[in-house]
Amino acid sequence: MVLTKSYLRYVEAGNFGVVGSARANLCLVQSGEKRREICRAIVPALENVYIWDARLGEKVNVLQGNKSEVTCLCLSPDSEHLAVGYGDGVIRIWNINNGTSSVTFSGHKTAVTALNYDYTGVKLVSGSKDTDVIVWDIINDSGMFRLKGHKGMVTCCRFLHFQNVLITSSKDTFVKFWDLDSQHCFLTLVGHKTEVWGFVVVKNETRLITGCADSELRVWKIQYKDDRTERREETRKRKTATQSSEDDVGEIEELLSCTMIGSVMRSSTDRVVSLYCDLSRTYIGCHGANSTLEMFRLASEDELKKRLAKRRKKILKKQRSQGLEADELTVSENVLATVEDEIIKLPDVKATSKIRSFDFALNSNNDLKISLLLHNNSVEFHVFSEEKKDSINILSIKTPGHRSDVRTLSFNSDDSCILSGAAESVKLWNSCTNRIIIPSFRGIRSTQKCIRTMSSGYCLSSLFVPGDRHVIVGTKAGKLQIFDVSSGSLLETVDAHDGAIWSLCLAPDNTLFASGSGDKDVKFWEFDLITDENYSTTSQRLSICHARTLKMNDDVMCVKFSPNQKFIAVALLDFTMKIFFTDTLKFFLSLYGHKLPVVTMDISTDNVLLVSGGVDKNIKIWGLDFGHCRKSIFAHDDSVMAVQFVPKTHYFFSASKDKTIKYWDADRFLHVTTLEGHHSEIWSLAISHDGEFVISGSHDKSFRLWERTDEPLFVEEEKWYYT
Repeated sequence: MVLTKSYLRYVEAGNFGVVGSARANLCLVQSGEKRREICRAIVPALENVYIWDARLGEKVNVLQGNKSEVTCLCLSPDSEHLAVGYGDGVIRIWNINNGTSSVTFSGHKTAVTALNYDYTGVKLVSGSKDTDVIVWDIINDSGMFRLKGHKGMVTCCRFLHFQNVLITSSKDTFVKFWDLDSQHCFLTLVGHKTEVWGFVVVKNETRLITGCADSELRVWKIQYKDDRTERREETRKRKTATQSSEDDVGEIEELLSCTMIGSVMRSSTDRVVSLYCDLSRTYIGCHGANSTLEMFRLASEDELKKRLAKRRKKILKKQRSQGLEADELTVSENVLATVEDEIIKLPDVKATSKIRSFDFALNSNNDLKISLLLHNNSVEFHVFSEEKKDSINILSIKTPGHRSDVRTLSFNSDDSCILSGAAESVKLWNSCTNRIIIPSFRGIRSTQKCIRTMSSGYCLSSLFVPGDRHVIVGTKAGKLQIFDVSSGSLLETVDAHDGAIWSLCLAPDNTLFASGSGDKDVKFWEFDLITDENYSTTSQRLSICHARTLKMNDDVMCVKFSPNQKFIAVALLDFTMKIFFTDTLKFFLSLYGHKLPVVTMDISTDNVLLVSGGVDKNIKIWGLDFGHCRKSIFAHDDSVMAVQFVPKTHYFFSASKDKTIKYWDADRFLHVTTLEGHHSEIWSLAISHDGEFVISGSHDKSFRLWERTDEPLFVEEEKWYYT
């Protein structure tokens, strides 16, 4: 009888570290009397949607998605439902109040890029990267019809309120008008030279403003036929079965006309990223790929009359100065308003980073409350006052995540706390265990929340000091920074290396650690206690002292102690790994076989195997006894950024820039399973000391926690399932 080996399955146990992802837009929910008070901001968070309290900066609800990333959001007219478009082309309608989804539309082949409700909230239009536009019936939970005509990604869709007409824009430089009664495109605007990234319809739907990949906002005048209703009714009565489709199109063309009347110059020269107006159709916002939100306002009728009257007076004054008699004055009473008269430029709103999306509305004080979703994983709220001609940043939601890629991750000694490092800070998080965490935070239970944020240099490596009261990080500038966990203060900065510190490794006896750097040195550091009056007058604080240096021939990418502390392994930029005796630093083995630099490696708990991963997308399994390569595996579709053994086993995990984590059996050279969930390249990986949990950090700013379950996993069944 042949026994089939089984493994224990790892499943996702948490996803945190994201404030708002930068692939979709955000929305504001208004509530209170006369819908003036804005209380919630709805932002995309990878495959989920987060609802943040705009006053307290707290997350109040999560709309759980599947695997596909959110690419578009649209709020219903009653502000009770939310249409969410996903990267796989699916659209789901969520109830914001109870967080449930009862309607799902599947009609697009690729990511949904544009969504819009009609004014009744009964119909929904969607545009996609597949260039199709689909109109959906929400009540009947079905699609009404599909509109084909664009040759590029659809960027914006809008229903007209007073006509059964749909306007769409696309990267193919065209803006199209569709008659929804006949499902035909009856008008195409071809005056754009570059992609049309968005548009708004304002001034009782008589003005169309489009934003392209240049510094102009083009303004178009929409003119409706006064007798359109009667004319179309007569046409229907005269129709016969022999009428051609060309006659229908010719009649459709009489619905409206659209002509360009001018343009508004933007202060930015890059492309328009988003262009929106508030519910009153009075204020218009526009931004490019920078941190400036440009604001405009439509002039009221009284303002236009005053401006035109002032202009007439100037013309009369000029004519009188030329000596013309009263009967010779030729001022026309029909002086027309220009685009500059209709659209007033307001002061810009400055954000702290590049803006991905925005939304705004008038509050009870007739000020604009603006919400900004930034590219650096944060959300800001500003109040804009036209009277003061200034905006104030009233709230920033940034604590729950990093502003940049997560480059290093570490568990503390009892796996109750996680350390993460990025370009701007080091953060401590509660893990998913139910244990009480480090003494400094005794009583705080696992919530996967950030409990400390410490400003640092560009962090590339990190470790917990034995005792879990201090952490040490290695920076891109070659410095070692020591932080006190309880106070979150920086105790000391040591100029350790002349290059970036790519790796830190704590010795198994907990008395020292090694650092590997781009300056071709491996340095050994011992822990010490010193007296520092700035820290305390009654106690000593932790410090480190340099013990010895191991000179290498190339940049050091990774260092690892063997669990018995007999060897230290060093991975170099020259594609090789060298192993030395820890006590004498004498050379023992050289491991070569990678075709590109080795960036990560690990040694099994029993000191038998070494696994390495590199930029060549390969994983190699080595025997530490003679240094022979037991197996070379083409493991990923991109660079392998992290490998680590599960403690007390020969199983290991590998993480790659191809967005996946793979589980391996090093004895059988077997790929067990793949953990998928990240939406961008993975930079870091850490495994708890008992092997129960795996955490990964990615370019998408998120952490994903994977938990080992009691469910058996059979490799044969996994292969059959995926094939």
